[in-house]
Amino acid sequence: MLTVLLTAALTLVTQRPWQPRPAAYTTSLSFSVGVQPQSPASGEEAYYTALASEYLIDDLAEVVRGSEFAAAVSQRLQGQGITVPPGALQGVTQPGKLHRILNVGITWGNPAELDAIAAAVAATLEEQAAEFMPRLFAQNGAAYLVNRGGVAAIGPGLRERLELPLRLLIALVAGIALAFLADYLDDRVRGREDLEQMGLRVMGEIPRER
Repeated sequence: MLTVLLTAALTLVTQRPWQPRPAAYTTSLSFSVGVQPQSPASGEEAYYTALASEYLIDDLAEVVRGSEFAAAVSQRLQGQGITVPPGALQGVTQPGKLHRILNVGITWGNPAELDAIAAAVAATLEEQAAEFMPRLFAQNGAAYLVNRGGVAAIGPGLRERLELPLRLLIALVAGIALAFLADYLDDRVRGREDLEQMGLRVMGEIPRER
């Protein structure tokens, strides 16, 4: 029980669950990325065009993670009177891919600013992608925004909700295990039963005071 109480006290002191958490909001963008063939593609040419688009998304996802892209988005926001450092943009922007679709998730604490950040990311990708990948995008490469999700509030995650109960459960199990271990290692003699279990004959016993 002591381990449970100590764990609960430590968790409450460090996490302070009674204090309100800063609000957080998220949105997502989906881009179609590909290389347009010089002429109507068929057969082997169509295959290599699709393959080139796959590679293009891999590279473009790394571009979105990079500092140069973040600096371009930050500069675009600065023109709108919104100051967001490039380092902060890198920390809240998470690109991913699904087939030939590039997904970009963005998390921010202000819904109005998040909407502006999403618009700046979309404009930067659509209008300036060739500046970051001139060799590939010069060959008819293009990125088009195909879906823009709405801004949604983020509630406490499952880990945050379960962290205190899990810690208390682990502390309870550890306390019980330590109690059994201490009892197992304790070789003190407390009565005639302990001596008889050791094969010793008890000649007499002084009764406990009551």
